[in-house]
Amino acid sequence: MQPPVPVIRPRRLRQSVPLRRLVAETRLHPAELVLPVFVREGIDAPQAISAMPGVVQHTLESLLEVAREAVAAGIGGLMVFGVPVDKDGRGSGADDPDGILNVALRRLADEVGDDIVVMADLCLDEFTDHGHCGVLDERGRVDNDATLERYAAMGLAQARAGAEVLGLSGMMDGQVAYVREALDAEGFTDTVILAYSAKYTSGLYGPFREAVQSSLQGDRATYQQDPANGTEALRELELDIAEGADMVMVKPAMPHLDIVAAAAAMSPVPVAAYQISGEYSMIEAAAANGWIERERAVMESLLNIRRAGAQVILTYYALEAAALLR
Repeated sequence: MQPPVPVIRPRRLRQSVPLRRLVAETRLHPAELVLPVFVREGIDAPQAISAMPGVVQHTLESLLEVAREAVAAGIGGLMVFGVPVDKDGRGSGADDPDGILNVALRRLADEVGDDIVVMADLCLDEFTDHGHCGVLDERGRVDNDATLERYAAMGLAQARAGAEVLGLSGMMDGQVAYVREALDAEGFTDTVILAYSAKYTSGLYGPFREAVQSSLQGDRATYQQDPANGTEALRELELDIAEGADMVMVKPAMPHLDIVAAAAAMSPVPVAAYQISGEYSMIEAAAANGWIERERAVMESLLNIRRAGAQVILTYYALEAAALLR
């Protein structure tokens, strides 16, 4: 007896490249990608980051070069991290107009600000000698409310330097409302706030800490999101939106695609996701060992983040992905 012939044949729509392209449900575009970049004070040539093959700490000059490449590639934005020479307990370099991050933002705004979105990381961890994302109290704990004052000063410095988007990544309670009020009071009502609303404490940040020469001792579990919790992450998203966030972020991306999808389902503002350093380095290491197809894995990882609902993806692959998409 012959088995019954299938009447429904989903494979019909997979039989050729043009047909698969025609019916693809999710598409990736360079304009949805943001390239994180590191600019380091006191170097005269780009410095390789050993844990992130292909990624460097830039000089001001090489930063402008990669910015021009990003514009030509059609990617959406640059997220800038500063790596200073000197650090102290309150992260004084963060709001110093002559600090490396603010100088870099001014240069980028002047050079490419009309052609690409210049974003600034608003956090103290690169600038503090203890490596935490805020100032410490007398018991060595991160002081939430004292840190908000530093964030406001940092946000104003970045806005004055020309940053169009401020990436509030410190995970302090009330940070969005506090910085928004400070910006508005000084006339920066058009400055956009991207809130890192669900920034999980993760074992995948190691390569990034090399990139910013982090001084961190211990961990950030008292303020970053617990990986065990999903409902709490949605509460953080709701709070940031209520406080005036223009965009919200989930970080890391791939381990938390369920949160990306949940955020996209509930958020009235654009949702971003950050494919972080450890995600990048795992792909690079596996590819270097011949265990995976590198380009295919790169593009699949980004497409999956987009499919989960992220409208904006921060990724160290932004330039390469844009070239492959072309």
